[in-house]
Parts: sequence; C-alpha cells; structure tokens
Amino acid sequence: MNLKLLFFCLFLAALLVPAELKRKKHKHHDPDHEGHGPGHKHGKKRGKVEDILRDLFFEIVEGAGDDDDDDDDHNNTDWVFELQEPDGQCDPNPCRNNGVCEPKGKRKFKCDCPKPFKGKKCQRGPKHCKKGRCGRGECVLTSTPPFFECKCKEPFQPPRCIHLSLCEPNPCRNGGQCIKNGTDFDCLCPTGYRGRFCHVGPDDCYVGDGESYRGNVSETDDGHECLYWNSHFILENGADPFNSFEDSDGLGPHNFCRNPDGDEMPWCFFRQGRRLSWDYCDVTECLKPTDVVPMEILPIDADPTAPTAPTSRPTTSEPIATPKPTASKPSTTGSPSQAPQPSPTPTDVPLNATAPPQQFTTCGQSQPKKNVARIFGGLKVPPGAVPWQVSLQVRPKNSNQPYRHTCGGVLIESCWVLTAGHCSEQMKDMQVVLGGLSLDLEEPTEQAIKVEEVIVHENYRETTSAVYNDIALLRLKGTNGVCANESQFVKTACLPDAQLPDGMECKISGWGATENSQYGSNHLLDANVMLIGQEKCSEPQVYGRVLDNTMFCAGHLLGGVDSCQGDSGGPLTCDQNNATVIYGLVSWGDQCGRKNKPGVYARVTHYLDWIKSKIQAASS
Repeated sequence: MNLKLLFFCLFLAALLVPAELKRKKHKHHDPDHEGHGPGHKHGKKRGKVEDILRDLFFEIVEGAGDDDDDDDDHNNTDWVFELQEPDGQCDPNPCRNNGVCEPKGKRKFKCDCPKPFKGKKCQRGPKHCKKGRCGRGECVLTSTPPFFECKCKEPFQPPRCIHLSLCEPNPCRNGGQCIKNGTDFDCLCPTGYRGRFCHVGPDDCYVGDGESYRGNVSETDDGHECLYWNSHFILENGADPFNSFEDSDGLGPHNFCRNPDGDEMPWCFFRQGRRLSWDYCDVTECLKPTDVVPMEILPIDADPTAPTAPTSRPTTSEPIATPKPTASKPSTTGSPSQAPQPSPTPTDVPLNATAPPQQFTTCGQSQPKKNVARIFGGLKVPPGAVPWQVSLQVRPKNSNQPYRHTCGGVLIESCWVLTAGHCSEQMKDMQVVLGGLSLDLEEPTEQAIKVEEVIVHENYRETTSAVYNDIALLRLKGTNGVCANESQFVKTACLPDAQLPDGMECKISGWGATENSQYGSNHLLDANVMLIGQEKCSEPQVYGRVLDNTMFCAGHLLGGVDSCQGDSGGPLTCDQNNATVIYGLVSWGDQCGRKNKPGVYARVTHYLDWIKSKIQAASS
C-alpha cells in the first residue's frame, strides 16, 4: 500500500483535530501599559456583529419552541451500534446513565433506560438546547426549570437573543464608554482596564500556574470568546468540566478563564464553527518580587551594576541508567501478560553492588496527575495518563541535525518498544522519547534514548491494498539491561492475554504529526474508538478480503476524525483485568474519516509468541 495515503490521512486528521496546541510565552502584568482605546485587541479575533450574523451556529430558526422530544435528533447514534453488531455481553455494562443491561440472544443486548434517557445505550437525554432556541446566543444548562438559559452575544438582547440594540443598555463595564461603529460598537476603557467590555481590571493577574486565579479574563490569547463552563456545547462534545476536573473550585456558571487541571496557565473552551476547542487565555502573570535591595541601603562594598548569575534547568538527552533487578517479573494466571524479563548474567552486576529498587514490576497502571477531558475525538492528555506512549524520532545517519518525530510507539519493557513495521527507517539514526507530552518543548519528565536495533517482522509486506504483519520491535540502548527508567510519567503497557469482545471501547493516542506532515498537534492527544467485529469489517463495503486475522478494525463506521487520529505505530490500548493492555498498533486505513472505512490496526495478540521469541533471542 502506498504510504502516501497514510500520510495524507494524518494530514487530513490534523485539519480536523480540534485545537492544535501552541506553547505561548507568559505575559507579565503591567497595568501602566494596558490599552484603553476602542478596539485595543491589536488585530485579534472578536465577535463582531457581522461575524455573528454569518455564523450558522447562531442561525435564527423559526418555530424553535420548548418541545424536548429529540427522536429526530441528528446526533442519534443508535444505528452505529446496530451496524457494528457488538457482542451481547453485559459485563462491562454498555448502558450509560445507570441503564440496566439485559442479554438478548447470542449477539444482542437491550438497555433498560431510566427516564428521561433514551437510545441503544441510554446515551441520549433531554435536549434543552435545541438549535435556534437561543438565537444569536449560547445556550447554557441550569439546575432549575426550564434547565437552560440564553447568553446573548452582544449587542443582541435577551431573552431570545434575536433583537439588536447598540449601546443601550451600555455593555461596557467599569465606567467604559460605548461608542457606536456602524452596526457594531467598541468600548473605550478607563486607564488600566481592558477586555472587550472593559471587564478586566488593573490588578487582574495570576500567580504560578494560575490554579488559584479568580479573575475576569474571558478571552483566549487569540481573542476567541470563552464558552461558559456550563455551556451545553461543551457537554454535547464529550467534555464535562464539573465531573472531569479534580479541583472544580473555580468553575461555575461563568465564562472566566480558570486552570482546574493543573496546566501551565489559565485556559478555557471556545467554539470554532461546530468544533469544540480550547486554548490558553489572554491573562497576564503577576509581577514577581525582584528581591533587589533598595539602592539607598546597599552595603558600601556592594556593586549595583554587577550582573546576576543566570539560572536554567539542566537537561539530559538520555536517562541515567541504573542496574536491572535480578528477579524477573512474576506472572499471574488470568491477567495480562508482560513481555518476558530475562535475568541478567552474574557479570552484569558488580559483586559489591547495592540492590537497586525494582523497576517496571507492574504494567498497565497509569498515574495521571489530574483526570482531564477537553476535546471529544482528540483529548489533551494530562501528564502521566499515557506513560507507555513513545515518540519515535529520526534524523539523517551520523548527522548532527535535530531529531524529528515520525511515528508513535509503546513501551513494553525497559529496553523494548513496539511500533509499526512501516515506521522502520534503517538508514537513519533513530531515538525514542518517553515521558513527554509536547513535541516542541523539552520537558523535565522526558527520557530520550537511542535505538540500538530495529527488528521488523520477517513477513512484513506492503501492497496497494493493505500492509501485512505491520509490526516491529525497537531494542533501546542501555546499561546493564536498563534503558528506560520507571517514573510516574514512564511506565510499560501490558501485553494482552486474550481477544477482547467486539463493541468494546478502547483508546488511541498520538500527535498526528510526522516528518511528512507537520500539521498535527504538538501536544499528545487521545481519542476513544470502538472495536469492530472482523466479520463486519470484512464486508465488501468496508475492507473485504484484504483483511486477515493479523489485523482488526476500530473506530466508527459512521466515519470521523477519531477513526484516524493516532500516529502510525502508536498504541491502541484497552482495559483488561484492571490493567491497560496494548491491543493494537496504528497501521493503515483507506483515506481518513470515510464512512465504512475505519482505521486498521496490527493485532498484537497474534504476535505474542513472535514478540517473546525476539526479546529472548536478543537477551541470550
């Protein structure tokens, strides 16, 4: 198969992926330099009246009433579950919102849904925010009848956000003057105040990472207006701030920027067309005390012009290796198996060495710092949530050029990484980076390790229709059998011990950026996909006879970004026996996001003996 199709897929996915993440320099708070004239956003985006009128999301729908019946809802996904014919298992319970699962024959099940939920899996609730209900405004959910409220886009007026009124009443706060500008308006802010409505005061800044920030900034760094945290659009697109974030102290029925998940600075959700996105906010960092002794009380022998010593974070390109423990990992019957850990020879450990702490004694157990859910179909991964994720990077052979990300991979042992066979580049230097989330930022948690050997499956074969036996092992360079060092951010995924049921929801992760396609996210993203039955995936309208038992499909037959979200070679992981197992490797697909053309993955269960034999042979 021509890999250009795959790269094109990743390119197209990147265009669809919500919110390519950008690293921004923190701006420091300086009230003396805050703009106070009209339109002081310096060319950034803002919700002008003409933009609101052109936005189909705010289209006026005649007859948008209070009927909550959503039987004709275009988001009804019952047919997806029926097409994919998931197995009739009720363990785990596929029914959402406390629905009760009842087996119906060999391959069917039925969910008894509590009111007011409906759907194959009780996934649909009352639709209080139907299209057009709030006119030129955002619909937010409330806990009291009528369970919704319209937040009008200025200068449209409540309650239905249909009628327009310029400067009456005055939308500008803190004494700001509203100035009419044709069919629009600007706010002339008093000195020290800023924001479209002069709502950000002179003392509005954040400290540290901004987790304690309770200010009034409600725009992103690019000028997008923040969504209310209780916006139905956020919940509709798969994120739930009030249930997802560990610390919800700062969240509420407002659209002020917050940092509820321990990110580097305050952020918020915003809407781009019909996509949910997020970005860091246009908020300033409080000035830090300089600890400079005033000139008039400097010691006589002090030199006020002497420069201070610069400080920087030391970085290393490779982890410090520690001796490998002598005991191999215990295996437990009925639980996912870990790739074999050969015991070192007596010459590997000095006689007078102190026994080091054991590493990678368990697999498939992540320790994310916070439970975060931001973007449906492309979630920003919090630190430690996917600790087995690998960035495979290459550069020209024996050169000093910087490494560039080309594929994903998954750590299964301290010195072993699984990836796709087509990711192998034998004539280039290769390294893996573990424990990091951003491709464009060196992080203190990451470990960069050279690739010592690439072992591609002997029967790897590429045709115009498919890629067969698309699997490879990377042996990493280390000392005394230790390469990667275990931490909260670097752990191994388990190998599976059995086939998983069709219809099960699993997860893929990756950056979506390759050497040939630079339009993916610089931050690690993940997405949920559904395992699709082999019989269904082999039907003529899907992939037909090109699919064999070394591959499987996952995604959604409806199509969409999440069916081609991950990097080639990256992990498809599932939960099995209370552990995360590497069930598939991102391999290939027919274009990207096409209906009936889900992503195809290398089936790891088929290669368990191959994996173990290669690791044992290299260790003997």
